Amino acid sequence: MKFDTPAGINPIDRMAVVGKPHDRVDGARKVTGTAPYAYERHDVVPDALYGFILGAAIAKGRITGIDTAHAQAMPGVRAIVTYQNAGKLTLGSKNTAKLLAGPEVEHYHQAVALVVADSFEKARAAAAAIHVDYGRAAGHFDLAAAAKSAKSDGGEDEDGSKSPPIDRIGDFAGAFAAAPVTLDATYTTPDEAHAMMEPFATTAAWTGDALTVWTANQMIAWTREDLATTLGLPKDKVRVDSPFVGGGFGGKLFLRADAVLAALGAKATGRPVKIAMQRPLMFNNSTHRPATIQRIRLGADRSGKLTAIAHECTSGNLPGGSPETATDQTKLLYAAPNRLTAQHLAVLDLPEGNAMRAPGEASGLMALEIAMDEMAEKLGMDPVEFRIINDTQVDPEKPERPFSQRQLIKCLRDGAATFGWSARDARPGRRRDGDHLIGLGVASAFRNNINFKSAARVRLGRDGVVTVETDMTDIGTGSYTIIAQTAAEMMGVGIDRVVVRLGDSDFPVSAGSGGQWGANSSTSGVYAACVKLREAVAARLGFNAPDPDFIDGHVRSGNRSVALADAAKDGDLVAEDTMSWSGLSRKYQQSTFGAHFVEVAVDAYTGEIRVRRMLAVCAAGRILNPKTARSQVIGAMTMGVGGALMEELVVDKRFGFFVNHDLAGYEVPVHADIPHQEVVFLDEADDKVSPMKAKGVGELGLCGVGAAIANAVYNATGVRIRDYPLTLDKHLDWLPTV
Repeated sequence: MKFDTPAGINPIDRMAVVGKPHDRVDGARKVTGTAPYAYERHDVVPDALYGFILGAAIAKGRITGIDTAHAQAMPGVRAIVTYQNAGKLTLGSKNTAKLLAGPEVEHYHQAVALVVADSFEKARAAAAAIHVDYGRAAGHFDLAAAAKSAKSDGGEDEDGSKSPPIDRIGDFAGAFAAAPVTLDATYTTPDEAHAMMEPFATTAAWTGDALTVWTANQMIAWTREDLATTLGLPKDKVRVDSPFVGGGFGGKLFLRADAVLAALGAKATGRPVKIAMQRPLMFNNSTHRPATIQRIRLGADRSGKLTAIAHECTSGNLPGGSPETATDQTKLLYAAPNRLTAQHLAVLDLPEGNAMRAPGEASGLMALEIAMDEMAEKLGMDPVEFRIINDTQVDPEKPERPFSQRQLIKCLRDGAATFGWSARDARPGRRRDGDHLIGLGVASAFRNNINFKSAARVRLGRDGVVTVETDMTDIGTGSYTIIAQTAAEMMGVGIDRVVVRLGDSDFPVSAGSGGQWGANSSTSGVYAACVKLREAVAARLGFNAPDPDFIDGHVRSGNRSVALADAAKDGDLVAEDTMSWSGLSRKYQQSTFGAHFVEVAVDAYTGEIRVRRMLAVCAAGRILNPKTARSQVIGAMTMGVGGALMEELVVDKRFGFFVNHDLAGYEVPVHADIPHQEVVFLDEADDKVSPMKAKGVGELGLCGVGAAIANAVYNATGVRIRDYPLTLDKHLDWLPTV
């Protein structure tokens, strides 16, 4: 099925199941510990051996020697894999660095060896006994220093769009020079880690020349293809299975070392092998959100209308890597006739920078939305009103292309009313509560809508149960539930009459989980398959009407009503289809919008920042399940608190590694850091994006949170911090006198 015209009225619009706050259908398995995660696949692979990965002790250079003799002789050791005996490994299309080092080392903690043993402890002990000699080479580890030689780079998104390295509309330089009110400021964001709860983990087993990996991964088809490429196997000889994933945030979008090495270990021993990457290795071995240096220039007339916008971002990556596209939202968020956006990419020898929840917009809005507040203050305007008067209903760079839907103004106005914004004192440092300085902050939220081709197979059994199969993953987002809701709505049954099977490469290829595209795209694939199944049911039951109703377990047309299960009494009915998109995204700009409001309290003596209240107002198409969607947004808001106040991978600029590479040193929010969070979804159904009329919300909930907190801190203290995270050292000496 191809989606190339706006959706008309369809069965989803009945919203008897879709749009309702259903409990997660996989919830019982999660809380009882019966959901099978990758490292725990004893149900399919009993008696697996244990693998332990040894990471490189240098950031750049060569391995000049590996002595494994002592380790190989240790009790319980079954095999040791290095580049010397692994065979040819080809770099996958979505990996920047090799997943097994040798002889070159590209970054710190790149895997250099795998030990396979009878127990985890024996494998760990043997890994410590491997002696590796290195020839260290000079590397580039300092973004600020490397920025001087950074080259312009447009970057490329997975949906196939490509932005130019420098994008110019109108005459920015002339308009900025002529503007009566201007801002020219630089902001920085640090490297950040995904720090997901479940580590990278894989259980691998061979049957003859065929490989199966039970792994923690967000994108089954991508990983299957790259694993086959890396190992030199035909794709049909590789099966990837990820029915449950304990968080990913983009870190599990791609093939990682655990899957490749588990496969190599299993091949070397002739036994199944399982690996859970140790936490201290994950931060440097895998990908991370790259640090940025962002220069923003704004020019406005005295009425507050922006006449010029420039946003330039510099980030770093390994050779062949991509930039952090932090200027993306600036192309679309606010109107201004004269515009300049540019991305610069520096070569760094740190671990690979890549996607982390809302790549681009999350970092970009941390800067842009502080700049908007600074400009509002210069103009003497309320920050909410300043954003509202610079709204646009068309793509600022392509005015002939309207937004499919854009309710940013309503998000801001409704949020301000709900949050009590009118009580804010525009003069910083004036509101106190005992020893605390109180401040309110706001930021716009923006994340583009992306649709990915997605397929599903739907089966109607003799018992009237509908079974859905697709390789879509559930990374904690509620995919099982919204897919079950979609099939239930389409086939006219209760959600308890739907079985959903996910995450297996033997199933039809879905969109996968990433980029905020998963929910809308995967349910659209299920919709397409259900349309085919409805047609098959109607034909078998002898309905001549073009589109009978499927309601309450029956198929009805006129005065005739037949039980749905009767269609399968002579055998199961199976339908499979793919939803693909064409054309409408070029005609209509498709995006999601929101507004974040935050109240903070800053201790007047110590400078400690506490978030007191948070509100997110989101306009993101039809909300398929308000309960699971709210969970996604409050999780994103929590991540935003971490990014604003504490998260930072600290770089050792001498030796090129992230120093705080565990959860003791890399701080993330805990329960005590998170206050009351409120989420409001605006009523919206976008018929230009899919038959579901949904978009996505899991990343929108993060975009802008950091800036709202930074703006609230400024309102509380009068100290403007432009470098994240907002730690005490950046404002303590400038707090108002007590």
